[in-house]
Amino acid sequence: MKLGWLEATVLTAATFASAKDLAYSPPYYPSPWATGEGEWAEAYRRAVDFVSNLTLAEKVNLTTGAGYVAHSYETARGIELVLTAYADGSKNTVSVRPVVSPADYNSGFPAGVNVAATWDKQLAYQRGVAMGEEHRDKGVDVQLGPVAGPLGKYPDGGRGWEGFAPDPVLTGVMMAETIKGIQDAGVIACAKHFIGNEQEHFRQAGEAQGYGYNITESVSSNIDDKTMHELYLWPFVDSVRAGVGSVMCSYNQINNSYGCSNSYTLNKLLKGELGFQGFVMSDWGAHHSGVGDALAGLDMSMPGDVVLGSPYSFWGTNLTVSVLNSTIPEWRLDDMAVRIMAAYYKVGRDRVRTPPNFSSWTRDEYGYEHNIVSENYVKLNYRVNVQRDHANVIRKIGSDSTVLLKNKPGALPLTHQERLIAILGEDAGSNAYGANGCSDRGCDNGTLAMGWGSGTANFPYLITPEQAIQNEVLNYGNGQTNVFAVTDNGALDQMAAVASTASVALVFVNADSGEGYISVDGNMGDRKNMTLWKNGEEVIKTATAHCNNTIVIMHTPGSVLVGDWYDNENITAILWAGLPGQESGRSLVDVLYGRVNPGGKTPFTWGKERKDYGAAILTEANNGNGAPQDDFNEGNLIDYRRFDKDDVEPIFEFGFGLSYTKFEFSDLEVKALKADKYEATTGKSKHAPVLGKSEKASENLFPSGINRVRQYLYPWLNSTNLKESAADPDYGMDAKDYIPEGATTGTPQELLPASGPSGGNAGLFEDLIQVTATITNAGTVAGDEVPQLYVSLGGEDDPVRVLRAFDRVSIAPGQQIQWTTTLNRRDLSNWDVASQNWVISSAQKKVYVGNSSRKLPLSADLPTVQ
Repeated sequence: MKLGWLEATVLTAATFASAKDLAYSPPYYPSPWATGEGEWAEAYRRAVDFVSNLTLAEKVNLTTGAGYVAHSYETARGIELVLTAYADGSKNTVSVRPVVSPADYNSGFPAGVNVAATWDKQLAYQRGVAMGEEHRDKGVDVQLGPVAGPLGKYPDGGRGWEGFAPDPVLTGVMMAETIKGIQDAGVIACAKHFIGNEQEHFRQAGEAQGYGYNITESVSSNIDDKTMHELYLWPFVDSVRAGVGSVMCSYNQINNSYGCSNSYTLNKLLKGELGFQGFVMSDWGAHHSGVGDALAGLDMSMPGDVVLGSPYSFWGTNLTVSVLNSTIPEWRLDDMAVRIMAAYYKVGRDRVRTPPNFSSWTRDEYGYEHNIVSENYVKLNYRVNVQRDHANVIRKIGSDSTVLLKNKPGALPLTHQERLIAILGEDAGSNAYGANGCSDRGCDNGTLAMGWGSGTANFPYLITPEQAIQNEVLNYGNGQTNVFAVTDNGALDQMAAVASTASVALVFVNADSGEGYISVDGNMGDRKNMTLWKNGEEVIKTATAHCNNTIVIMHTPGSVLVGDWYDNENITAILWAGLPGQESGRSLVDVLYGRVNPGGKTPFTWGKERKDYGAAILTEANNGNGAPQDDFNEGNLIDYRRFDKDDVEPIFEFGFGLSYTKFEFSDLEVKALKADKYEATTGKSKHAPVLGKSEKASENLFPSGINRVRQYLYPWLNSTNLKESAADPDYGMDAKDYIPEGATTGTPQELLPASGPSGGNAGLFEDLIQVTATITNAGTVAGDEVPQLYVSLGGEDDPVRVLRAFDRVSIAPGQQIQWTTTLNRRDLSNWDVASQNWVISSAQKKVYVGNSSRKLPLSADLPTVQ
């Protein structure tokens, strides 16, 4: 049943979980069909032409992966179809990584959190291009990234480093630039994980059972309508506006409906409100039903099988049967296929596509094409080197993302005049097993340059800090500097001995996290705590007790608790280097020796205690053996917004970062711009297009001339008896018992008030205010500054301030520049649940400009706008 706006809102803003009253996600049907508006017009036209000439089985083939263990093939007619994101895809966010076995001769890029720490839109784009080029040259159609889910509700969440920052604007901008880069290189980007995927605990019931939790359903992220729009949906809006070709639905439930089965989030929010024109792809194993998920808005089942490695699929043959018996309308299948092919044409895959030249399963040159059934022994890996000159952008991101958190006069930069440099800590050195010695980086041995899980890749090499510092001294020093390293964190006596004679002690410490299918030292993806790993605090304590010039360098996926040591008088400098990728050591040395003036800003808040951040990760089942209930009761108050609202002083605030020079802000000017009155979207959609002709079961029997591979997922029928072909015990169930009301209608539908073809109502993105400020480099060296603009929306329940604009600018010593930015209607609006639209409230709004969320020397009231 389609609900009225107010009724739907009441249900969405659900009373949160208790044993008898669980959060509820209301139905929204039918699934909106693509329209090809705006920049999608040509790709949509070509997709319609292509799909119109396909058979029913060929359209089904586009929607269903060939199985977790299979490779793509060509249809009987010789039309090469897109089995995206399996053998042709890459399940990662930092480089080319097939589903199981990481590829070779590829780069190991910095993590998303490092890109956010640069606050540099151009670098985000350049990294996107470089990753896209590597995927393209390996024969990949879809890169499974970038990431806006998790956004960062939990500072100790396992996969936050794959994304960008716990702020929707910073994440949204970096998402958009990354997507543009990937797709400009000719590869489809996939924005993930949609939506509310904020912790690893309980994200998959089966995975949690493996850890001993007696649950039968995955965690439900219970999010109210206002929080959804103002926080978690925001960066996906920017992704859609950037033209992203695909979106991956998540493992978790949202308001007790699975991410890939949730008609409200997929049909209403993503396709209806945001006007998303690409295709929705399931995460691996996140597909939960055949008919239900198809009607709820899922367009592609990956990797296709019900259980990874099984010969069964919710779709494939079953989808063919569902269309033939009219359980799923043919227009819905047509829309799936058109969305897939429109994304294909939009990025130019028809012009630049290379057949896959690597295996998802082995690095051996020869092996079985179909791994699990050991069939077809062929050449699998062609060892194509795709690295190009990408080491340059990796090194620059690494140095430009390094955040200088503390620096006493004379500490940094180093001068090459140091008498003795002590390098202390395991995090400075090599993994004794080799840089790729732990599968999917599932350990914390040696220096940390990448988190763990499916978002990782193999390193082509890894320059450690120890190697880079020693090379720096040998190549550029005065020949008189001694360098000694102790990289065993248990060798505290040896560290003390070296530190006591050092003119500077460089102490390397880390903390790690990753995806939930791997547990490292009892950390099941999410971190158990926010302290340093491997005796890190004791390493720092030992160094500071014996050297009054101790510099601490941290490699972490996010914030750690530094309150016990950051203000030690013998700690003269602190650097956060994040997860910088293969050029880790060289990027760091560029900053340590002043070739790069640090301009990175922390993309998250460093608190004094874990409780300062708000709710803890849900680690105990709270709903019997049903779905654990994760209530997002904090609304949009996460990270710095929480600290500001609670008036809690952080150690290092969001957006903070020092430089080797000094910047000053002055001359704030605010000007209202002419803009049209905002009008809610009205009217109806067009009728759902139906392409091609209706077919009979006899026209979809398995064709002759194809060598049938065991467990391969095909779209064809074995029999004209649909029940037998479906092999589904519920086949005979009366459709009215499980088809939601309105789910199969293709008649014109009412448009949503905030909807539009590219991220929502076009009026939301119209500029209303221009803001200008002067920035002066008052120091003696050139450097980069990051001007940040925050807005107070003025409401009692609003955050104190929210980030709305930023840039990274290079300024010579003594130079002044004028920085100008704008605020659009969305920037100044709140989501109104009653009208289901964005509204600028009557509260007085104020703008702040500075270089961190708490260092905002310029402020002004904003003029009234509508």
